[in-house]
Amino acid sequence: MIDRLTLIAPGLAKLLSYSFAEDFRHDLLAGVSVAAVALPVAIAYAQLAGFNPVVGLYSSILPLVAYAIFGTSRQMMVNPDAAVCAMVAAAVAPLAGGNGELYWSMSVAVTFLAGILCIAASFFRLGALAEFLSKPILVGLLNGVAISICLGQIGKLFGFSIESERIIPQLLEIFAKLPQTQVPTLIVGAASLFILFGLARWAPRLPAAPLILIAAGAAVALFGLDRYGVAILGPVPGGVPPLQLPRFPLEDVPSLLGSAAGLALVLFSSGMLTARSFASKGGYDIDADRELAAFGAANLASALSQGFAVTGADSRTAVAVTAGGRTQVTGLVAAVTITAVLLFLTGPLQYLPIATLGAMLIFASISLFDIQTLREIWSIDRTEVGLAAATTLGVVALGAINGILIAVALALMRFVKLTARPRDEVLGTVVGLPGLHSIERHPDAKTFPGLVLYRFDGPLTFFNSDYFKTRALAAAEAAGPELRWFVIDAIPVSQIDTTGLYALRDLRESLEARGASLILAGRKAEFLAWFQEAGLYRPEHETWIVPTLRQALKAYLRAAQRVAPPERDDL
Repeated sequence: MIDRLTLIAPGLAKLLSYSFAEDFRHDLLAGVSVAAVALPVAIAYAQLAGFNPVVGLYSSILPLVAYAIFGTSRQMMVNPDAAVCAMVAAAVAPLAGGNGELYWSMSVAVTFLAGILCIAASFFRLGALAEFLSKPILVGLLNGVAISICLGQIGKLFGFSIESERIIPQLLEIFAKLPQTQVPTLIVGAASLFILFGLARWAPRLPAAPLILIAAGAAVALFGLDRYGVAILGPVPGGVPPLQLPRFPLEDVPSLLGSAAGLALVLFSSGMLTARSFASKGGYDIDADRELAAFGAANLASALSQGFAVTGADSRTAVAVTAGGRTQVTGLVAAVTITAVLLFLTGPLQYLPIATLGAMLIFASISLFDIQTLREIWSIDRTEVGLAAATTLGVVALGAINGILIAVALALMRFVKLTARPRDEVLGTVVGLPGLHSIERHPDAKTFPGLVLYRFDGPLTFFNSDYFKTRALAAAEAAGPELRWFVIDAIPVSQIDTTGLYALRDLRESLEARGASLILAGRKAEFLAWFQEAGLYRPEHETWIVPTLRQALKAYLRAAQRVAPPERDDL
């Protein structure tokens, strides 16, 4: 029974064996700490997405409960995220046409559909989608969202609205409206931003978000700053979120499905980065396929409580870990705490200045912009930095959802390039180094007369078989007329299809016409099985497939009537 429960709801299975005596006091403190940070952040993100602040709180309760039941990470906090909120707004705003009620309903709907898609993907074991958006592309995507968020919130600091949606029109509008700056609002916003950066720099352990909102709200209430033109949230409705299915026009389903698919891909990829990062530090493993279902359940829970899309929240997860949280109960305590605020403490929320919320979002967007990772990627592969930059420009110039499409297209192009044109190399021996090595990377490597040891680092299938033949024949040509054996290291050839098998046959015939033999080294049983499945098996295949590259080399030396080298581990 427990094993079956673990398959369906791994978090619940762990909760059933929860130790109150050992863990609850730690999870209680951590849960309250998470709620203290999640409350103001959720309100700010609701503002970012264009919702009533209470919607942000709705999005912060049931998703925590759902993930605690279905998730495999004992530390993850699933909550609203700046990038995901920006994507929801970008996807739904054009469809809503300025209708606030329809905008909210369609945002809930796209969240619901994203949850359904995540759960469906988990049934097909598509957890590998977490790697679909490579690290450079995901960094570029989030950097573009960070720039967009930052520009969109500047108006709140200066006390005027920004209507433009693209970077250049936004910049022009900001400069044009500077004379309309509302000075008291600018003072509140600038002070909030200054304190946020100051606390992050000199007191990083303090909960900056709740402290700054308490201070700003108290200043408004005590000094009546709203009478001087400082915009505030106003009344926030109390009570628990209503549970109901989303309602939306059926003709918009195709558009919503496309947006939901992009949203699901990004929220899962981003959430998995957070989950894997904390799991690595915590010394435990997570299951990507079950995480897909957990993220789906969390978004369904958010939609049913009239909230918007959620994902793994790195800042709140970090708070949970720092505060000593040990299990998923931390998220449950945070959910109960936020519910208590909705029931009893919504009154004070009305005094929160909009400028301070804008400052929080600007601070979050700057924190979201990852220049350090770009520097690391630059030191590894400068081409990957170009992919990141292209994705960033796509988001900034064309919007978040179109930026996702660009990111997906770049990911596909990168995958095709890596798979269709894998690395290939001719191998030789290097004095002082065990094994066989690329003669291109080791100019002092020695080859054997009449022998080519060739490695093709990738599957051999329909989309790279011609490339394989071209490269292999070029290596054979470079070996000269004395070539007798052409040995392919078959270990990196992880898969082969019918086209690949025909490519091998064609290569063998071309080599035989030159007086050379084709030998495969490694994966003997698999290659024989592949030949049989394709109907290309011949008895002679048994003779030109050997178990290892080392045996192939020794066999060649014996066949060439040379003295075989003594037994060595470096061959």
